[in-house]
Amino acid sequence: MKKIQSALLILLLLTSFTSFSQGKPGNVTISGKLIDQETKQPLEFATVTIQTTDNNTVNGAMTDEKGSYSVQVPAGTYNIKFDFISFKSQVISNKTITADTDLGSVIMAPDATLLKTVEIRAERSTVDIKLDKKVYNVGQDMIVKGGTISDVLDNVPSVTVDVEGNVSLRGNESVTIMIDGKPSNLYGANLADVLRVLPADSVDKIEVITNPSARYDAEGGGGIINIILKKGKAQGFNGSVTANTGDPANHGIMGNLNFRTEKFNFFTNLGYNYRNSPGNSMTDSEYFDGDGNTTSFINERRTNERKRKGYNATVGFEWDIDTTFSWTNSVSARNSNGDNPTDTYYYNYFADGTFNNTRYRYNLEDEEDRNFNYSTSFLKKFNGDGHELKVDATISRSTDDENSQISDMILGSTNPDDSSTERTLNHEEEKRTLVQADYVLPLGEESRFEAGYRGSFTQMDTDARAEILDDAGVWQPNANFSSMLEYNEYVNAFYAQYGSKFGEKFSYLLGLRWEDSNIDVNLLSADDFNKKKYNNFFPSAFLTYEFSEGTSANISYSRRINRPRGRFINPFSSLQSNINIFQGNPDLNPSMTDAFDIGYLKKWDKVTLSSSAYFNITNDSFQFVRRTEDALPGETPVTYVSPINLAKEYRFGFELTANYNPFRWWKLNANFNFFRVETDGDYSWTYTNSDGEVITDYQNFDNTAYSWFTRASSKMNLPWKIDWQINGTYNAPQNTAQGRNLGIMHFNTALSKDVLKEKATVTLNVSDIFNSNKRKGYTNLPTVSSYSEWQWRQRQVTLSFTYRFNMNKQQRMKEERQNGGGDEDFNMGG
Repeated sequence: MKKIQSALLILLLLTSFTSFSQGKPGNVTISGKLIDQETKQPLEFATVTIQTTDNNTVNGAMTDEKGSYSVQVPAGTYNIKFDFISFKSQVISNKTITADTDLGSVIMAPDATLLKTVEIRAERSTVDIKLDKKVYNVGQDMIVKGGTISDVLDNVPSVTVDVEGNVSLRGNESVTIMIDGKPSNLYGANLADVLRVLPADSVDKIEVITNPSARYDAEGGGGIINIILKKGKAQGFNGSVTANTGDPANHGIMGNLNFRTEKFNFFTNLGYNYRNSPGNSMTDSEYFDGDGNTTSFINERRTNERKRKGYNATVGFEWDIDTTFSWTNSVSARNSNGDNPTDTYYYNYFADGTFNNTRYRYNLEDEEDRNFNYSTSFLKKFNGDGHELKVDATISRSTDDENSQISDMILGSTNPDDSSTERTLNHEEEKRTLVQADYVLPLGEESRFEAGYRGSFTQMDTDARAEILDDAGVWQPNANFSSMLEYNEYVNAFYAQYGSKFGEKFSYLLGLRWEDSNIDVNLLSADDFNKKKYNNFFPSAFLTYEFSEGTSANISYSRRINRPRGRFINPFSSLQSNINIFQGNPDLNPSMTDAFDIGYLKKWDKVTLSSSAYFNITNDSFQFVRRTEDALPGETPVTYVSPINLAKEYRFGFELTANYNPFRWWKLNANFNFFRVETDGDYSWTYTNSDGEVITDYQNFDNTAYSWFTRASSKMNLPWKIDWQINGTYNAPQNTAQGRNLGIMHFNTALSKDVLKEKATVTLNVSDIFNSNKRKGYTNLPTVSSYSEWQWRQRQVTLSFTYRFNMNKQQRMKEERQNGGGDEDFNMGG
């Protein structure tokens, strides 16, 4: 209650800042809205110029996403001019303004001659490169049709998604994923599963921000990825429906519908999907004694299927109460369930290589996760361009149930001790409330002050139980694999930043964020209670120099935090494998990152080039340690994988991104990232072996690794109005503190054609053409050496059909122009 009261107090304080909203004495405000004559759609980024009767410019403004504008001028008589690309200019002449005046809606008519000349150029690029971020326009990428958000992210420059669904930015997994400017865990506790369930067709664009300012949440040492969902802007009823089918099984239907009037916009995203993602893995291991002599070999072979079906639905509305005040509400629900059968064979060999036995393990997992999310947002615009207050609140509830039954046996054995049946019953609930407010106050023509608050309150309960079937057919608890975990996280954050220009070339932004964190990690099953309270300052600084139009450079610094959650802190061990076990660490502390970035952007007529060098220093970085023990079962060696805090991590890298359009019918983009990672730390652990001896092991994790990855994409307009796209990704090998990860290369391609008078599109795409997207690597420990391969999903072929309501290709291009090439300012502040 005290924290909620603090949140309300901050909102009141921010509201009180509106006392600064008075304009200059004697000034009046001219406001209004620009509307497309054909579609009745508001025109965003149109220019409004206020001139005296002798054509001297007094002031000007640009329309927002609602087509609205507001500009201050001294009282007088003016010519008011309205301009927008490919539209005829409109002028209101000799208008006398003596008080605040609303000009109402001005109707803009398309210029047919200009429209023909810009029609080809109007199509958005797949990737828009900016100095401070990259924007990936999903609607322009045919390869992800019929896929999921995880597939989308794996095609974004600077971003990689590994076979486990973990997302990395510039090779760094400490990245924050947001959906419409809000934390992605509002949509469910298991991020990888959420991204693999939500359909790609629900996404409009992806923003990649490698070095965020103080306005953004400080979470994520590697940066922020913001997933922006579709929300129609066109007047009247419009939208699209997409149906897809594929092999392996991938069948679904997705609809994005929108109805907009002058003051209201009703929007909805609805989808259903069934898919099966078969995968496989293998691990060949050699075990050693304390003297380095081989004791045994184990070859593990695993095949699995992931059968998932589910729906997602979002319904909402926007209400423009007046030209200065709007209110947005949305409700979303998601349900996903399925069976994941896994067959695992362990081929055991003696030290001399002769065959010993085969152990077979069958795991049938039944999983269901549900999520409900309500969000509301208020936006108040005051006198003066850009002077506004935005308040958001979101409530989220999620549940996740995973139940497994596991049969384990030695094939051919008649000994009852060589077989067992176990089951796990896992239930997780998460409740989260998010409140945030952002206030923006322009100071003169070149400066701006911002301040905000963000309160995030999370409660997560995990009940993980394991049981074994005894000889009498009764389920008995297995305490070694059971736990009850309670995780509570309360974070209050405040920020302020100031930006301005000096001279014609330099601009700067200075900010400071303060976060107070109160975290409880309570292992109820072991009466182990951990309370962590800490508060931190997060400064940020940005300096930009503009050499000329289209050429600029910047240098930036920010401080970030990465808090451990979920499986990282849960010591419950998975029973999927009895020799390779993941185990969380409830003592894991947050890591802190100081991030430095130097960037350069150059635009030519057909080429856009962005380069940057970055350097990150992370204290208490998360690293995965593998330790081998022989306590379970019997004398079989067991390898545990757990996250720990290492002392320091130094990361240096260079990134190059380019767009090249050699012809109107051909677009190319490429991204290259090279990085060096140095870790510095030691780790020791103690365990009791099968002989009852207490063993202490020690390992030094000092390591320096170099790696790089690159991605290239080509999109062509072929004859007969067919579009063809192909892209390829290569992740180079990388040394780790305990082994080496090998290189991975894979390619995707797609063909697309508009049909039914350009109201529909048919797309055929193939993901992982050569079935080569497999993680491969070596692990070398004092007691075990292994080689492993893992393929999460096999090659996928998908056929999709999209039909658009009341929107042909030319209208789609017009809407894309009004979207500003994908640069929509979603609020991620507070």
